[in-house]
Amino acid sequence: MERLRDQVEKESRDLSILGTVIDAGPIGIVRLAEETEIPEHKVRYSLRMLEDDGLVEPTPQGAVPADDIEERVADINAGLDRLIERLEELESAIPAAEAAE
Repeated sequence: MERLRDQVEKESRDLSILGTVIDAGPIGIVRLAEETEIPEHKVRYSLRMLEDDGLVEPTPQGAVPADDIEERVADINAGLDRLIERLEELESAIPAAEAAE
């Protein structure tokens, strides 16, 4: 459970940073840290992960969203919707499994 909690926290941080880059880019690490209230070292790490995923691009003026960010965000949202559906299926299967015991 701890690993899952840590992963959800990291993903939440990444989404906060991505949203700020989309809204305010180009934006640098210091300003991102100030606006999101996330420590600079975590902002730096998240930006690197977002760059690796092709969601943001570095520029001399700061991070900017990728050119196809709308399409990428739509894909992410579709994946999240599928995950939620699967979790709901699993959740509804638990009472049935418990009743069978």
